[in-house]
Amino acid sequence: MIEWLFVPAAYLIGSISSAIIICRIMGLPDPREQGSGNPGATNVMRIGGKKAAAITLLGDLLKGLIPVYAAHLSGVTDELLAGVGLAAFAGHLYPAFFNFKGGKGVATSIGVLLGFSWLLGFAFIGTWLLIYKISKISSASALCASILSPVYAWFIVGDAAIVGAATIMMVFLLWRHKSNIQRLLAGEE
Repeated sequence: MIEWLFVPAAYLIGSISSAIIICRIMGLPDPREQGSGNPGATNVMRIGGKKAAAITLLGDLLKGLIPVYAAHLSGVTDELLAGVGLAAFAGHLYPAFFNFKGGKGVATSIGVLLGFSWLLGFAFIGTWLLIYKISKISSASALCASILSPVYAWFIVGDAAIVGAATIMMVFLLWRHKSNIQRLLAGEE
């Protein structure tokens, strides 16, 4: 039964906002009050440059990867592993430490997918890079990779719980990017 502690621990780890912490450490404005108002790597790049964005991206990725990989190493069931991944992802979207107002979740979802399977995570990253090379639009790249992630999970991992977790994350990523989708459809992104 102790394995279930991975779920609340993953949520608390996910609730640590890399963007807000990095901006404070680097003397940058609060990302929730500048640029797009989103506490994520893309907005941190707008207000603080590539170095701050890269550190934020790494922090957000690790808070998805570490709890899932730790649970994986401890031999939990795939169902519990999926729950741990969703908890870390939910912590990023709705962080307990920052009034439940978090980022869009792309980097954290990549970390979760890497924790499920390195190949699954790299499939997402490869798709993101390919679409970005073609479009030069970060949100379009993230959306395409997100849409394909449940398909990748099905073929790479083949477990219903992991596919379900990838699907839930995809739905939330699409929801959190709805303004980006509207701008993409209007040709304004």
